[in-house]
Amino acid sequence: MSDRHAENSSLSTVRALTPRVVDAVETVANPVTEREREYRRIVALCAPFAALVLVAGLYPLSEVVRISVSTAQYRSVGFSLDAYATLFGDPYYRRVAFDSLWLTTGTTLVSVGLAVPIAHALEKYDLPGEDLLVTLVSFPISLPGIVAAFMILVLFGNNGVVTAVAATLTGSRPTDLAFAVSVPGLFVAFVYSMVPRATLILRGTYAEVDSAAEEAAQALGATPFETFRYVTLPQIRPGITGALILTFRTGLAIFGTLVVIQTLVVWTLQLSRELGVGYDVQVAGAMATVYFAFTFLFTVVGLRYTSAEVGI
Repeated sequence: MSDRHAENSSLSTVRALTPRVVDAVETVANPVTEREREYRRIVALCAPFAALVLVAGLYPLSEVVRISVSTAQYRSVGFSLDAYATLFGDPYYRRVAFDSLWLTTGTTLVSVGLAVPIAHALEKYDLPGEDLLVTLVSFPISLPGIVAAFMILVLFGNNGVVTAVAATLTGSRPTDLAFAVSVPGLFVAFVYSMVPRATLILRGTYAEVDSAAEEAAQALGATPFETFRYVTLPQIRPGITGALILTFRTGLAIFGTLVVIQTLVVWTLQLSRELGVGYDVQVAGAMATVYFAFTFLFTVVGLRYTSAEVGI
């Protein structure tokens, strides 16, 4: 009886929703009022994005989740949480997660910390060759991660330019000074890729800063540092939060750099290895699912925090 009651309830819900769906389709197809025409324009503008989300987002994600709980390799059959048990129970994967988080967090803080003075200098001062400086700052965005990693090797490798100069000045051996294929080298490569993104966000934020308030503070005797701390910083704080969100997500997603500088196994590199020959596809699916859930929740919480700051 309970199954029949549930079935009848579902049918009743479908029948109740059907007229509303039909009315919505008719409104979009044949709008009469200006409000209905505006509704149709909104639907038309959102339709391509909705199709992209469905085809390139929701459907692949659902397949990834299905693979993660499959009981067979390369086929979505059965149901098992063994992959998640391995992911959360194996100390190796916990270490990979920890390395991913500390590396991404560290490079995010350093990148945003460098981007703030860069954006401040570009927006507040009339610098010579400013267009060239902006181009140089933005240049790493156009480079694939593999190219960025190769540049780190060229600069700080055993035969790198900076390594050779430092070895000449200090009398040390280049191999003692080179750090490109080490964790510090990977750290520098991450920062190199992330600073431009944070700078571009902060430059947009600086455009909204109230210059009159800054001038008033300076007229009252505030030093440049005090003006920045008490007047400018509160106004650019939402931009800093947005830069932290973007760079953190970027750090979690970097892969090309790791292919060249494999000194630390992080989430994306391990995910690639799980998809290789002899590895576990179910665990790879579980890793992809956990990665998506974590980045999605992090973004939602971060955006809510940013909205709260803007409201204040």
